[in-house]
Amino acid sequence: MFCPYCGNEETMVKDSRPTEDGTAIRRRRECTKCHERFTTVERLQPCEIMVMKRNGHRVPFEKEKLIRSIELAARKRPIQATQIDQIACKIEKQFIDLGENVVSSEKIGETAMHMLKDIDKIAYVRFASVYCDFKVINDFAEILQQMEHHEK
Repeated sequence: MFCPYCGNEETMVKDSRPTEDGTAIRRRRECTKCHERFTTVERLQPCEIMVMKRNGHRVPFEKEKLIRSIELAARKRPIQATQIDQIACKIEKQFIDLGENVVSSEKIGETAMHMLKDIDKIAYVRFASVYCDFKVINDFAEILQQMEHHEK
């Protein structure tokens, strides 16, 4: 931490205490060179997940975009909004917990598909049709056969 008065790199922490709301820590510091005192505030900086798109571009992860995609697949299905939000939160938390700063859109899509499969098979197939970019009717038949094979 640089001293704001003289620019010295070495400072000593004299006192630390949490802020009233508990979201940060206030530290009283003293410069070892000029002996001036100043206060710093430390806050937790959330890990930002970047999504590697299929075209190679990186964009910030948007949980709302994932929620919209799942909502579209779950339209008119017996899936509650809270379940959709839980799926998106679990996916986000999973990648944060793994410490992955860059996650491929494929990995996000596969994870969402896997979670949808356990909740609603129709929503799963709908999501898969967009995510896997189905081109012909046989693509639907193929995923249905895979589902049948896994249920046996």
